[in-house]
Amino acid sequence: MKRIIWSVAVASVFTISCKNNELKKAENAQQGVVKSNITDDELLDRVQKDALKYFWEYAEPHSMLGRERYHEDDIYPDNDKHVITTGGAGFGLATILVGVERGFILRKEAVKRLTHMMDFLEKSDRYKGAWSHWINGETGKTVPFGKKDNGGDLVETAFLTSGILMVREYFKNGNTEEKALSQKCDQLWKGIQWNWYTKDGQKVLYWHWSPEYQWEMNFPLEGYNECLITYILAASSPTYPIDAETYYKGWTRNGTYLTDKKQYGLPMYVKHNYAEEYGGPLFWAQYSYIGLDPTNLSDKLIENYFNLNKNHILIDYQYCIENPKQWKGYGPNYWGLTASYSRNKDGSVGYNAHFPQNDHGVITPTAALSSFPYSPKESMDFLRFIYIQKPEFIGSAGPYDATSIHYNNWYTPRYLAIDQGTIAPMIENYRTGFLWKLFMNAPEIKKGLEKLSFQSPKYGIK
Repeated sequence: MKRIIWSVAVASVFTISCKNNELKKAENAQQGVVKSNITDDELLDRVQKDALKYFWEYAEPHSMLGRERYHEDDIYPDNDKHVITTGGAGFGLATILVGVERGFILRKEAVKRLTHMMDFLEKSDRYKGAWSHWINGETGKTVPFGKKDNGGDLVETAFLTSGILMVREYFKNGNTEEKALSQKCDQLWKGIQWNWYTKDGQKVLYWHWSPEYQWEMNFPLEGYNECLITYILAASSPTYPIDAETYYKGWTRNGTYLTDKKQYGLPMYVKHNYAEEYGGPLFWAQYSYIGLDPTNLSDKLIENYFNLNKNHILIDYQYCIENPKQWKGYGPNYWGLTASYSRNKDGSVGYNAHFPQNDHGVITPTAALSSFPYSPKESMDFLRFIYIQKPEFIGSAGPYDATSIHYNNWYTPRYLAIDQGTIAPMIENYRTGFLWKLFMNAPEIKKGLEKLSFQSPKYGIK
């Protein structure tokens, strides 16, 4: 996942040769051309198919799960080509379901591959049921994300589990092989000890636990950021649940995370951690909502989660329109700030958590594309612009992870699972609500939401 230390933590820095970049530009300018008369539906199909390739054609070959990163230039400075990321793999499960539902891939082939993935996850290292952030795709052993981050990662586990539950729901009434797959998913879900991560019963969940370092990472999950789904799943667990008090005391900080602040005339509703002026990176409006449907969703403190997310997106959009730093290219067709690869000052490639207060002239395509449910017109304007007018920004698995018109149409020919993995699912939720329906109709989720005093008229949750 994207760990945000708001002085801006750089996960890794590496340099791309200009020659490789120019060759890729020439190749993709030919491969990625889209005619201007393409319909919106055709273009949505195209970008969903492209994003699916990350998890279908470029998956880690042994586990078949989504690898942390895929680099077209085949340069992996940390020799981590075989490393899978649990959260991104969860988004990949949702992406594959979209592929099956739309007929992009064969259902039978998907069942075979998904079964292999569940078998791999069952044998992988687990920590009170939770998986680590990174896993060696060849062995199933933990790859430390940091020195002390070498155990369970509850947030990454939540993103993965959201995908696992949707797979379970999709195939539970199918043929013999599909029902067996659904049962494997159910067993993985029920094995996660969510309540262990309250650190001896404290009324808050903790991000990490390691047998070696115990609770030394000491990162309580407090809102508001991308972690809401962790509390929803923990409350919904039929085996190791948390109570409602943990949600309201922990996640909402006893209700003190509310705000009456507005930006561009739009209410923000909650205090975004370390980003109270404009809101945080846009993935905060996406990761928890691959399955959790925010439409008219409320709890004791938030009247409508859809409005919370929509305003977050539109504030980011309006900021890019205003463009106070005067970056070339920013505008109604080219917007969206979120965490991704980035361009360092010396032109090399690094990683950054882009948001209005940390704006470096880099636009990350997943930011706008994964916002379709909240900003359909603005997102479609971006989609048409990048595919039709900026084909050099399109690679083998769709739009590249990071781009900048300002810096002479700079881009990096690389992808990250956590960015590419939200595109097809959130577009599908905009088009049909497919994944939202799967997740929200899971019996345990309905009970868990009711326990936390959530209401959703759409799904009969009162």
